[in-house]
Amino acid sequence: MTLPDFQDPSLLRRALTHRSYLNEHPEQQADNERLEFLGDAVLDFVTGAFLYHQFPEMHEGQLTRLRAALVKTEQLAAFAELLNLNALMRVGKGEDDAGGRQRHSLLCAVFEAVIGAYFLDSGIEAARRFVEPLFQLVAEAIVRAESDMDSKSLFQEWAQAEVGQTPHYVLIATTGPDHNKEFVLEVRLDDQAYGTGAGRNKRLAAQAAAHDALKRLGLTSEDK
Repeated sequence: MTLPDFQDPSLLRRALTHRSYLNEHPEQQADNERLEFLGDAVLDFVTGAFLYHQFPEMHEGQLTRLRAALVKTEQLAAFAELLNLNALMRVGKGEDDAGGRQRHSLLCAVFEAVIGAYFLDSGIEAARRFVEPLFQLVAEAIVRAESDMDSKSLFQEWAQAEVGQTPHYVLIATTGPDHNKEFVLEVRLDDQAYGTGAGRNKRLAAQAAAHDALKRLGLTSEDK
């Protein structure tokens, strides 16, 4: 992928300028820190809108986690490298020699600055059209990783987002001999049971109960 065309190329130059470059080139007027601040806000909005429309079945807790995954430092740094910003950004020689072009925090910052600059240059819709294909590249992989999260954690996040409560697990039965017991747990919110599960120990029974609750709510992949 490539950078978009800027109507005002000076905005792009500023977005690519780290403060270390100004220290060695005092004739330059400004670094990219203010643009980084703006780009962070633009990305927050664009990411939220993208996920809202892309995954209409997801509840707030899932969307919040996905947004965090899309805009975390490491992911934005990867986008910066994909766009070759590590080679294009202007850094001071000392920062360059210290490996600044590979530093995630610096790469993340320059990516955010470029988004802020493009927003100023061409508006929110142009910024959205530029960013969304990047999100598309990784969103499905993030969703697959999300599906690997354990059922107990997923049900707790759903319960806190939708009901405002933390689930509690109640032992309702124990079967089998001492050397081969099976535990049956019920997961509840207040006094209402949401799921029941069995396992050879309480941890596995709790996972099974949470999975049963997610299944009843239609929140597992097998229900899609």
